[in-house]
Amino acid sequence: MTKARTRWPRQRDAEVQAPPEGGSPEAADVTPTDLETCLRACAAHSGKLVAGLDRRRTALAEALRQLLAAHAASVPVAPPAAGLPLLRRPGKEPGAALVLGDDLLDPLLAAGNKALDCDYEDERKLALLIADTVLTQRRRSRAGWRLRARILEATGEESAAVAAHERYLAFTEDDGFGVAAKVAGLREGARLRGELLHRLAGSCPEAQEFAARPVTESWAAGLDLRARGDRSGARARLIGALLAQSRDGTPVTEVQETVSQYLGLAREDAGIPGGGSSGTYDGTGRPDRARHSGPGGPGGPGVIPEPAELTALTELTALYAEQRRLRMRGAVDDPTFGGVRWLTLGEFRNRIAGRSICLIANSQRVGASSLGAEIDAYDLVVRFNSYRIDPVATGGRTDIHVSIHKHGFNWDRRVDTRLVFGGVSGDWKHSLRNRLVPGAQTYLGDESLRWPLRDIGRVGNEEWPAIPTTGFNMLWLLDFLDVSPRIDLIGFDFYESGAYRLPEAMRMPITSVHEYTSEKAWVMERAQSVTDTRIRLR
Repeated sequence: MTKARTRWPRQRDAEVQAPPEGGSPEAADVTPTDLETCLRACAAHSGKLVAGLDRRRTALAEALRQLLAAHAASVPVAPPAAGLPLLRRPGKEPGAALVLGDDLLDPLLAAGNKALDCDYEDERKLALLIADTVLTQRRRSRAGWRLRARILEATGEESAAVAAHERYLAFTEDDGFGVAAKVAGLREGARLRGELLHRLAGSCPEAQEFAARPVTESWAAGLDLRARGDRSGARARLIGALLAQSRDGTPVTEVQETVSQYLGLAREDAGIPGGGSSGTYDGTGRPDRARHSGPGGPGGPGVIPEPAELTALTELTALYAEQRRLRMRGAVDDPTFGGVRWLTLGEFRNRIAGRSICLIANSQRVGASSLGAEIDAYDLVVRFNSYRIDPVATGGRTDIHVSIHKHGFNWDRRVDTRLVFGGVSGDWKHSLRNRLVPGAQTYLGDESLRWPLRDIGRVGNEEWPAIPTTGFNMLWLLDFLDVSPRIDLIGFDFYESGAYRLPEAMRMPITSVHEYTSEKAWVMERAQSVTDTRIRLR
């Protein structure tokens, strides 16, 4: 038996039981936490983090350092009173509580997100403390509710996570993160898992006896009986342990793991490929019953089920796989993306050849302008990510929408062509499946257009260490193809004037992972003319 299968499912202690899945929305209620307590916890955690190979904890350490520095800068230093030692720290007024101002909100949320990214229990606890601190003082904070929902998902408190996601949706008008689809996926996934457990219970009435017993006791007994060849007795106890976990409010992540282990054992016993057993098969590709007619191997009895049982096991496995997929990406209404036409690099080149193009920056320089009519006069208008439309200032047309895969802003707006950029192929495909809106685009860039600077230009980290922005990837691509008689960058001041985005995206900081200075230098080296609002590359 493999190491993974020797892990026994846990049962929650009675005094800390969470409400069962499908409980009331109050499961998302916040634990009131004052800012001073949170900052002390952050300072203590910062002291525990040491330099190491875990880049996630290194990023958390930096986020905590920035948070504590921002707090120190926001605390006024009172002049020392006469006769008091200079090193004495002035105390707070009795009953005064620290207020979470805008100068601390963003660093605090950034630290919470970095803590969650670490994916360790201690850091998840810190992230939850931070989320509760934000929501104690700012009950309508969208970022606070979204952080809390993600933490609860990670800890397996699914009903509470759904409630927190719904609080987020109640306070936002533009669901750029695809939270509604996530909620729908969690609900449908919970329904399918309930159906799976219902089928298991119905197929083995004897399991009800063990559903009332401690989980670890039933699971251990089931493994022991399986090893000794008692397949029926083992099945009743293993399924009973599953039912007990589901009923006592065990986190969804742990129930998922137990279901996966049970199905793996069942498939191994059946000799099904992928079940964890090498199996023995006859010339038809079916399990060889003659060779599996008795107890065999360390994995279990080796008894091959009848065709009806094999069919039931296949259906259970399909249910398990589907509910896992739904929890990851939500439901997909149209797997063909609404009949979208995939666009290769060569096809994209042909579509833009001979046409004038303007690229519109999401900057205040555009938002405060009156360039709308000039922008709409170009053959092709390219906009980025969370662009905002004000016809007088920005123009009203969008022919090509270029977006990073991590956000879904404006993916529901109808455009002719949508290019989605992303550095990791698997993450890029997952985002397309999760976020693309069927019918919102005629053409969609395929993987040949996924990451232009790195994949097409073969520009590596040594030559260009920073992650290229969406805008730079696009203008580099147009410069590389060199088929457009006019390429103008409108409002590209590399965020010197500030961001001009959808209201929902304005809370997002201008990320530090990009190197705007290098991108600006690259552009200026190739610019043919430069004004306050326009940089002409062709």
